[in-house]
Parts: sequence; structure tokens; C-alpha cells
Amino acid sequence: MAIIITDECINCGACEPECPNTAIYEGAEDWRYKDGTLLDGDVVLPNGKKVNANEDQEPVSDEIYFIVPDKCTECKGFHDEPQCAAVCPVDCCIPDDEHVESEETLLEKQRFMHPE
Repeated sequence: MAIIITDECINCGACEPECPNTAIYEGAEDWRYKDGTLLDGDVVLPNGKKVNANEDQEPVSDEIYFIVPDKCTECKGFHDEPQCAAVCPVDCCIPDDEHVESEETLLEKQRFMHPE
């Protein structure tokens, strides 16, 4: 499952540099699948979604920092726990019940974005 930032976020930005997938963005910021990954051009994500990794995407939130679910791996393949949650001073980085994924799926997503 991905992590979500709740509306209790104080916009401190502590989480953003901790994300190994560059899945966290400041509110109202456009984002791209290629940011912080090795994705480039037209790709098919592990979930079957077809995207262009280089194209700007609409912000998930205009008010607070947000996490892109398609890029979030809960830090699997990098760390033992989600780093955003570990550094958040107000505990607003929590599991996203709308994006539940198995550990195997999260690791597959991590390998897809960061092939060795």
C-alpha cells in the first residue's frame, strides 16, 4: 500500500528529500514519473497504466505536500520503513487504504523504477 499525507500536514518539507523514489512533491507542484527514477519516454507501469514519464502531471494536492501513489513503494527495496513517516514531526504520513499493495508488488514497482 502506498503512503498518503493527511491534511494535518504542516508543510515543513521534512519528508520530501527522504523519498528514494521522488514520489513526494510540494502542494500545487507538477510532477513527472521520471523524477528520481530511470523511467524515460513512453512506459507501461507495473499496474498496466500507460504514461509518458517525461510529461508533467497534475498535482495531487494544491494545499499540502503529496505522495504520488504510482511512485510510492513504502521505501521497499531501500529501507526497513517508510522514511517519510519516520521523519514527519506531526505523524501525517500514514498508510493509504485506497492504494493497498503487497510487499511483492511494491518491490516489483521499485525494481521497475530503478532497474539494476
